[in-house]
Amino acid sequence: MRDAEHLVEQLAAIEEELRDLAFERLRSATEDGDADALAEEKQILQARRAVARAMSALGGSAPLD
Repeated sequence: MRDAEHLVEQLAAIEEELRDLAFERLRSATEDGDADALAEEKQILQARRAVARAMSALGGSAPLD
């Protein structure tokens, strides 16, 4: 299971990066009125949820929103 723990750690780092990127895109959408950024933010959140599900499937804890 040690390998799974390592993967969960990597996924947690990816989830954090996705969270930061989603926040940046959301900020761009609200500050600049960038409709494309809003659509990108939704895609990023979908990917973030998928990463959280993968973490959970490997026995890791899901990130808190």
